[in-house]
This record gives sequence, C-alpha cells and structure tokens, in this order.
Amino acid sequence: MNGVALMSFIGTLVLILAGTTLAGHLTARCGIPAVLGQLLIGIVLGPGVLNLIHPSESITQFAEIGVILLMFMAGIESDLQQLKKYLKPALSVAVSGVILPVVVMGATSLLFGYYFQEALFIGVVFSATSVSISVVVLREFKALNGKEGATVLGAAVADDILGVLLLSLMIALVGTNSGTSSHGGTNNLLIQLVFQGLFFAGVVFLVRWIAPGIMYLSNKLLIPTGRTICAMIICLSMAYLAELVGLSGAIGAFFAGIAIGQTSAKKIVDPNIEPISNAVFVPVFFVSIGLSVSFNNFITALPFIFVMTVLAVITKWLGGELGSIWAGFDRRSGRVVGTGMIARGEMALITAQIGFNAHLLERALYVDIIFVIVIATLIAPLMLRLALKGLRNSIDK
Repeated sequence: MNGVALMSFIGTLVLILAGTTLAGHLTARCGIPAVLGQLLIGIVLGPGVLNLIHPSESITQFAEIGVILLMFMAGIESDLQQLKKYLKPALSVAVSGVILPVVVMGATSLLFGYYFQEALFIGVVFSATSVSISVVVLREFKALNGKEGATVLGAAVADDILGVLLLSLMIALVGTNSGTSSHGGTNNLLIQLVFQGLFFAGVVFLVRWIAPGIMYLSNKLLIPTGRTICAMIICLSMAYLAELVGLSGAIGAFFAGIAIGQTSAKKIVDPNIEPISNAVFVPVFFVSIGLSVSFNNFITALPFIFVMTVLAVITKWLGGELGSIWAGFDRRSGRVVGTGMIARGEMALITAQIGFNAHLLERALYVDIIFVIVIATLIAPLMLRLALKGLRNSIDK
C-alpha cells in the first residue's frame, strides 16, 4: 500500500469510526442494539445510499480480523459452568431452537427456488442466537439470574456451539465438493476430513491442557501484557490452523476463546482485547456488511424477506418455548425463554458473511438475508418485553 492509498484508507477509517460511534449511540438511546446502528451506517455510507465508501482490500482485511476477534470474544464469554447448571432445559431449548429454523426455513427457501445447499445454509444462519440483546432486557426486568434468564444464557452457549459445528460441517462439505470437482479423486476428500477431525481433536487438547499450560507460563513473563499477547497468539494460531484444514478462521478463533474462557486469565484477557476489537476492527466488520447492501432488487425480494422474517421470529420463539416446556417450565416462563432466543444479531451476521465468502450464498441472497436478520433483531426485544410483563403480572396475581 503506497502513501496516498494509506492516507485514503485512514480517511475512510476515520469516517467509519465517527459514523459507527454516532449511529451506535443514537440506536442505543432508542433501546435498539448498538450493533444495528453500526450496520445501518454501513448501508447509509456505502453504495446503497450516499456512496461515500466502497469495498476495498484494506476494509476486507480489517473486517476479517474483526470477525476473528468477535468470535474469539464470543468464545471467551461462553460460560460452560452456566450450561452445566441448567443443562437439561438449556439443551432442550438449544436443540429445538436449532432444528426448527434449519428445517422450516431451509424447506421454505427450497419453495422459493433456491438450491439445496443454499437452502440448508439459510437454515444454519438463522439457527444462531445473539443473547447480548436479550440480556439488556432481562437485566431491565431483573430476570437475568432467574431460571428463565439462566436458561436463555445456557441455551445460547449450546446454541453457539451447535451453530459453529453446523457451519464447520457446511464449509467442510463445500471444500470437499470443490476439491472433488477439481481433482476428481477421493484422496483429497479423505485427507481433508482427516485433518478436520484432527483439528477438532486438537480443540479438546487445547481446552483441557494446552491453553491452561500456555496461560500459566504467561504469568512468568516480565511484561504487563504477557497474558493478553499469549491469548492472541492462541487465537490467531487457531484461526490460521482452521483455515489451513479448510474451515473458517472465525471457527478456530471461537474455540480458542472457549479455551481461554476456562482459565483464570479470562478476567484479564477479555477486558484487554474487547476495547481494541470494538474500537477499530469490529465497527469496520459491520460497516463492510452494510457496504454489500443494495436496494436494486428490494421490491422484487420483498415477499422472500417478509416470509423469512416471520419464520425467523416464529421458529426461534416456538423452538425455545417448546424446549423449555418439555424441560418442565410453565407456559409463561417458556414464552420468556422463547422470545429471549429470537434475536440473531452479530452471530447470524458473522455466519452469513462467512457463508458469502465461502461461496455458499450469492450476493443478492446474502443482501436479502442481512435485511431479515436486521428486522428480526429489531422485533426481538419488543417481544421479550411483552413476555416478561406477562410473567410479572402472573406472579403479582
């Protein structure tokens, strides 16, 4: 990158950071997740509206680092102890909340004329849940530590892990198919599957022994940021290895985050990495998604967007409610859990972007899915508030 190009990118970066900060502030004041403000500013500044910022290699590279850091933080914040405490209802909610979107939204996508691979991936995208949005509402009603809030958090951990495994499988299959068509043999297929199996076996070793050992040794380093640097080395190494075996780097980062999250270094690493990622790389990631949005075919795609938005809400709501009722909750508590699982947010956006980069989604379909994610996420906190008010009224009576 020459000097002129560098200064041009820095100017673009200033515009992105200023725009996302202002948009995030305004949306947060309206009770809407700040992440949606960052996404919307990308749409406004990009080719879809004002045409001030265009996709570039530098923005793409920053966005990819943003995805890796986002998934790494998601892994760190995945509380496996919470999942153990409410294991039965959490697993019941997570499994039913993953199966319903995959089956129903996948089948509906087939009816809209999409290929099986595309339809299946659409289901995988909408199997994701973003509880960061639900946590704000649960905290507002002082329900975060109740059985409903704890089940939503526990189910979200299992939900994320199931979603990442499904995403890994989809990308592995795409890599396998492309390898088969280009080389015409099964040797490459088998080798790739073996390496991917070794990768997941390595994840177990990483969580149980390697990460705790490295973080223990990092305490001996005579530099103040030693533990954070070692955590970043683990994160980037896992992202690199995941890409090397045909998976997404974001998947490797997620499991690296889970490994770090199980060590005592979590309390130091998380607050040190979060400001770096959220201040620079993550805003660029969400803006880069907005830059892909175009309104050229919006009217034509409106039936698909409307139907899929309705299904995105209903499948998670019913999946969560039925799963919690099967685990012994009453209907009002089940409704709180179900509506608490509706929000998709950053997890669905990351999954969609990974699928787009892996050629699982065409650009037009990718844009339509972004619209559905945004609308469903805006609806989610409103429905959760109504469910919590219903639960509170029933308790007061």
